[in-house]
Amino acid sequence: MIEINGLSKVFDGSTVVDTVSLTVASGDICAVVGTSGSGKTTLLRMINRLVEPSAGSVLIDGRNTRDFAGYELRRQIGYAIQGNGLFPHRTVGQNIATVPKLLKWDRERISARVDELLTLFQLDPAQYRHRLPRELSGGEQQRVGVARALAAGPNILLMDEPFGALDPIIRGKAQTDLLAIQRRLGTTIVLVTHDMNEAIALGSRIAVMDKGHLLQYATPAEIITHPANEFVATLIGSGERPFRLLSLDIVLNHIEPGDAQGESVDAHASLRDAYAECLWSGREALPVTDKGVHIGRVTLQRLSQLAARPQ
Repeated sequence: MIEINGLSKVFDGSTVVDTVSLTVASGDICAVVGTSGSGKTTLLRMINRLVEPSAGSVLIDGRNTRDFAGYELRRQIGYAIQGNGLFPHRTVGQNIATVPKLLKWDRERISARVDELLTLFQLDPAQYRHRLPRELSGGEQQRVGVARALAAGPNILLMDEPFGALDPIIRGKAQTDLLAIQRRLGTTIVLVTHDMNEAIALGSRIAVMDKGHLLQYATPAEIITHPANEFVATLIGSGERPFRLLSLDIVLNHIEPGDAQGESVDAHASLRDAYAECLWSGREALPVTDKGVHIGRVTLQRLSQLAARPQ
């Protein structure tokens, strides 16, 4: 879907992105992670040419982005930013309709698309279509921002720290919702974050950047178990590695026969969440349910073994 070949950007004699090459497969989520000043946002903005590359190329479905006028390219690529970037004087419906109107969709098609996306993001169209952004919570604003980015049905969605302004609880829900919607729509996503936890939770592959260079581009499991250098290892955190590994697997893959006392854990929850629940509640085992049906249990002993396995 996206091929980045030797991409560089120089600002005032300073190289901000230095000869980066990577490929994002169709339907994948590429999480670009790094500290401030690493060049990750500049890399993202060169994909839709909000920033023009100094050298190198970006191909989308085999076609060079320079073959498009910048505004035409950006209408084909969704873009969501931290703080949502909603137009404050426009209603929710008008915000979502922004790109379809530029593409000259007819009124009925736009209205149907607005309602479809609001429903998809669990916002009742009758209640939310005519509200202004200031009347929404932070989480609702973020959902509308992503809905607007998806309004014209782009195959690619670029996201720049999309959840950075949300509190931790809302942020976790927003990440879960994004994954569910991405799986449903099959959208290819490139997401910039400074949070390694977020990169691991969302990314099919993770690109680690520092000082304009791409240090490693691999799956979350590869990044965790085989960091390319000391910088990547530091981002992961040596003490966090076992828990990060637990976040990559789900309870369903490690259930045992039997039952347990107390609140159940969903079969598709991460092992990390199950481990935390065991520790917080002081239980030796948790009952496991799938779609409300009891299917077994997961034990603290098993989770501890998985967290402690040698790498």
